[in-house]
Amino acid sequence: MRITVLGTGYLGATHAAAMAEMGFEVMGVDVDEAKLEALAAGVLPFHEPGLGELVRKHVESGRLRFTSDYALAGEFGDVHFVGVGTPQRAGSYAADMTFVDSAVTSIAQHATHDAVIVGKSTVPVGSARRLRALAKDNAPEGVDVDLVWNPEFLREGHGVEDTLRPDRMVLGLPGHGSTGDGDRANDSRLEAILREVYAPQLEAQTPLIVTDYETAELVKVAANSFLATKISFINSLSELTEAVGGDIRTLADAIGMDERIGRKFLNAGVGFGGGCLPKDIRALRARASELGLDQSVRFLVEIDDINVRRRDHTVGVVTDMLGGSIMGRQVAVLGAAFKPESDDVRDSPALDIAARLHSIGADVHVYDPKANANAAKRYPRVDYVDSLPQAVARAEVVVLLTEWDEFRSMTPEQLAPLVKTRQILDGRNVLDPVQWEQAGWTYRALGRKG
Repeated sequence: MRITVLGTGYLGATHAAAMAEMGFEVMGVDVDEAKLEALAAGVLPFHEPGLGELVRKHVESGRLRFTSDYALAGEFGDVHFVGVGTPQRAGSYAADMTFVDSAVTSIAQHATHDAVIVGKSTVPVGSARRLRALAKDNAPEGVDVDLVWNPEFLREGHGVEDTLRPDRMVLGLPGHGSTGDGDRANDSRLEAILREVYAPQLEAQTPLIVTDYETAELVKVAANSFLATKISFINSLSELTEAVGGDIRTLADAIGMDERIGRKFLNAGVGFGGGCLPKDIRALRARASELGLDQSVRFLVEIDDINVRRRDHTVGVVTDMLGGSIMGRQVAVLGAAFKPESDDVRDSPALDIAARLHSIGADVHVYDPKANANAAKRYPRVDYVDSLPQAVARAEVVVLLTEWDEFRSMTPEQLAPLVKTRQILDGRNVLDPVQWEQAGWTYRALGRKG
């Protein structure tokens, strides 16, 4: 089989390169000619460890090519993966399905032979059945185009690994469930095609869940909503520990030892961001509202609110560390990406906090190993510098907001000769407080009393 991947952003480019690595001939399809030219030259428009090398390897091998021509893609591909974006709709919390609808319509219209469309984009529940009808309505006469829903579970910074060695796979088929069309023979055919595509993963004993469209659509947003809930839960408790003198890290360790809870995603800090968690919990709220089920997910409103309050709280702690006066004060912000090993600044708490500090008069100097350029496009008014020493030079407080290894491994002795005042706020709870305090620094961390 030959594979196309519709959309060459983070999800699409990663999936296309991974499919080529698995031995398929792959065609990446996008409307952005500049992006396609860069990818064809082996240049990524974003940072993802290991992906650039994989793209270059398979562009050179001939397994991976790129085009903006849907007619060429329709003739080429047997399985068409949809990996275009579903951003938050302007003026609403709902997902914007414009790009998904366009991709499905275009590839169906240009299919020259029977094909399967595989949805990987994160969409509101109920979309897959509508998209299947859209594909069938637009396919040429005599050409069968069907649809499977196969949500992605990529973690930025681990995208290649998560595609080649996923922790689970989910297939949503049209005949499953109470709302299915009941054609189990067709379901078996579609499942067999996807099993052939994913044969290496299945041979490696990756768990496979075969279900209905609706469950498959909900899996990704449900997972992200649960992770967001864990993060906001520990952050809400960190407000208590900070007020009464407790230590949120010890508390997280203690409750994380309960195997029903687990330690992951219980790191208190400035909160979550990126292109998935904030968008997905809001889209789930919007879809529930459309279905008349607002009360069922009302807790997500507070999850979102807790997350945003962390940014206000962090600005307040920095202000307190500066004696209540922030105008003209020198602040070093370490990190702009929403997480390490990524240059993604969408809804980044680090960049938002830097912007808020600047807006109330601080002289802010931001350094991120990979995200400076993207951050400058989003918020150009702060000063972006090219190194850690430049960021902390003459700083009256150093604020660690993205836990890059470079920042986790820095030492108080390394920074002491550069700063004006030995004060640091550990917004991710990744530094050793004893080490910094013994070196004569004022150390603050979210969730610990200052």
